[in-house]
Amino acid sequence: MNGRPNTVETDRPSVAEGPSGYLRSIIKRNRSGEAVGSYAVCSAHPAVIDAAVQQALEDGNCLHVESTSSQVNQFGGYTGTTPQQFADSIRAAAASAGLPAGRVLLGADHLGPFAWRSEPSVTAMAKACDLARLCVHAGYQKIHLDTSMPCGDDAKSLDEKAVAERAANLCRAAEEACEEMPTGSPRPLYVIGTEVPPPGGEVAEGKCPVPTRVEDVHRTLDIFRSAFRAHGLSAAWENVVGLVVQPAVEFGDTKVFDYDRQKAHSLSAGLPASPSLVYEAHSTDYQLPAALAEMVEDHFAILKVGPWLTFAYREAIFALSGIEREILGHKREVRSSQVREALEFEMLRNPEYWRSYHRGDDDELRLSRAFSFSDRCRYYWPQPSVQAEVRRLLQNLGRFSCPLTLLSQYLPIEYEAIRRGALENDAAAIIGHHIRRVLRVYGVACGAPAS
Repeated sequence: MNGRPNTVETDRPSVAEGPSGYLRSIIKRNRSGEAVGSYAVCSAHPAVIDAAVQQALEDGNCLHVESTSSQVNQFGGYTGTTPQQFADSIRAAAASAGLPAGRVLLGADHLGPFAWRSEPSVTAMAKACDLARLCVHAGYQKIHLDTSMPCGDDAKSLDEKAVAERAANLCRAAEEACEEMPTGSPRPLYVIGTEVPPPGGEVAEGKCPVPTRVEDVHRTLDIFRSAFRAHGLSAAWENVVGLVVQPAVEFGDTKVFDYDRQKAHSLSAGLPASPSLVYEAHSTDYQLPAALAEMVEDHFAILKVGPWLTFAYREAIFALSGIEREILGHKREVRSSQVREALEFEMLRNPEYWRSYHRGDDDELRLSRAFSFSDRCRYYWPQPSVQAEVRRLLQNLGRFSCPLTLLSQYLPIEYEAIRRGALENDAAAIIGHHIRRVLRVYGVACGAPAS
């Protein structure tokens, strides 16, 4: 395709068929040449979820949210949330904003043994299968089967047939859970693949990743198809709608590897006609708007975004903290919040979530903890001490409207929106707007009209 086709509201996929039908419609239209796609919000942060709900309302699309096996699982994950609790919280946020339950598409991202990969494969896979059942029971309608990582008793890398065999076992657990659901409940849609970027982005800066070879795509599909059939999952195979490949996009601490459609041309052109599926692109965070639009045109029709959203949240919080210091820093009777200090304290107290992702001396590590594209600080926002400082920030700023002069200095995008009358001069509204500017980029790339 040489240019992006024009899309109008009547040509956009309908949400009338429910979330899974909506995604199938997108896939069918994309494979027919329409520039439509779906972006999946891979975050559990309440401010991100609220912003995503508002964006779904504005675009008239489904709210597509996914949780990873590390983030949400039967033991709580790092968010302290089970699949049912996560599903309930997303549906409650949608309902409170007026978004019907039929427009909420819940997905499991990287569902597999990743969270328990240090354990023997038998126990890690047993826990992954239990998680698959719980996700189905909670109403997840899309599952990314990711068994690409070796477990504690495996070799350093897994044979592709072993990956497919484990994926089939996971799928069987999900399908068995479907039999326990009310009659008429939709079957899950599945995403497969072996060239899966690690959850959360690249560990090190490295070099630009190499695109998946089209011959590897065909081999992967053949191997997975055979594994599914061997497990009596031919019907489930018909619900495989996506394949994870490497389109040569990634990000690290300070670098973003941009999409180059010429490098991915053979991959795009080689997508098989049957099964009728699209590519699912991970680590698309920080891509330029034109690049995301090209990816959708090139059949990377399911775009995952996560760290960029909490990165935007952190930008807004830090900027508002700067405004707070300018106004209240000299007033002894009011204690200014110390959000960044609390965040740094928690990250140093428990370096588990960032230590293997950042490199450099003390000064470089200090900057990376706060400002890295990998956004490892997103794991620490739920900490009570950090939450207390965020609440103090919002309470302090709630006493007055932020001066336009300071908004122009610290948050020029929101300043312009307030000046146009498109945004309320309120701290919480400003945070939501800053997150939604990222979501709008994805919405437009996926076919929503530009606002």
